[in-house]
Amino acid sequence: MLSKRLSRAVLMALVAVAGAAAAPAWLSGSELSRESAAAQGRSLPVFEVDAAWPTIPEGMRLGAPSSIAIDAADNVWVLHRPLTLPAEEDAMAAPPVVVFDAEGNFIRAWGGPGDGYEWPQREHGLHIDHEGFVWLGGNNCPTNGVARVEPVNDDQLLKFTRDGELVMQIGRTDGSRGNADMMNVHRPADQQVHPPTNELFVADGYGNRRVAVFDAGTGRFKRRWGAFGDTPVDDDQCQVQNPTSFSDPGPSYFNVLHAIRVSNDGLVYAADREHRRVQVFTLGGAFVSQVVTPDAPFARNLALSPDPEQQFLYVGGDDGIAVVDRATLEILGTVRPEGILGAGHHIATDSRGNLYVAATGAGMQKLTFTGMSGAQ
Repeated sequence: MLSKRLSRAVLMALVAVAGAAAAPAWLSGSELSRESAAAQGRSLPVFEVDAAWPTIPEGMRLGAPSSIAIDAADNVWVLHRPLTLPAEEDAMAAPPVVVFDAEGNFIRAWGGPGDGYEWPQREHGLHIDHEGFVWLGGNNCPTNGVARVEPVNDDQLLKFTRDGELVMQIGRTDGSRGNADMMNVHRPADQQVHPPTNELFVADGYGNRRVAVFDAGTGRFKRRWGAFGDTPVDDDQCQVQNPTSFSDPGPSYFNVLHAIRVSNDGLVYAADREHRRVQVFTLGGAFVSQVVTPDAPFARNLALSPDPEQQFLYVGGDDGIAVVDRATLEILGTVRPEGILGAGHHIATDSRGNLYVAATGAGMQKLTFTGMSGAQ
């Protein structure tokens, strides 16, 4: 396994190349000056909660928000779970995919069961790719005891146009045969398309214990890997296993691979939620490094800052969102403005540096980027 691990120096060198790009576009002139003046103390992004975001149309109800994604126009796409609403509110339930603009104005909603595809029973991950296609999946398990859903495994990913027309389905309900399966996923948590290669990277992490990679145009399976870049081993359990303790570097397998992000410079960040770590890989699956917090919740979700260097990796932690230096994987501070819903379930950033949080038990939220300040 050690032969597959690249040094942290390799990671830093890769990021250094990207660091030659222009200053972050989401900082104003005065904020750039503050950043330059505070370079020795390492300034950090600051946020405040936008309590007025979003505006939900009268008579419309949203269930538990599971995932949130941003398109090229900074519109905010929310995937929620209509079946978590009380039955008496079914008539008011919005379709599972709801779109708002950056100011929180409602744009459109669509989705749900239909002809020609298998909609997931328990909506989980949402991604809008560079061509505007919408990718989504679910994490339902037959024995999870969730009310009002069919007792099946969500072993599929769906690709739609932005208007909700089906483009492709990868996998089938109850279709998975484990981590070696090249046709199905198994209760996937998250996914992202990497534009330069047009590859779909999947956090195939509730039923399986792997990163799975597909051709985003054809759906063809390409490769897979587990923790530390090793071959993933089957251990399919419906009930999430919460280890009470472990030591750095942690177990040799993923335990709820919950989120995935691919950086502009071609590094794959995988959030291994129950093992409280983010592992970093090359596009081919070679292990690079990791950041782990054995004694505190971590790696619940991931987002990258929108500057060209993507200097910050945002990681859902205990009651806030950790700010991680992407070059060194050092945890620099925590985003915890007054009124934050917590670490959230899935998070996303827009081109202006704002953070969006989908918190299944609490709602959804916009954290407005207000500039840079000293370490917090």
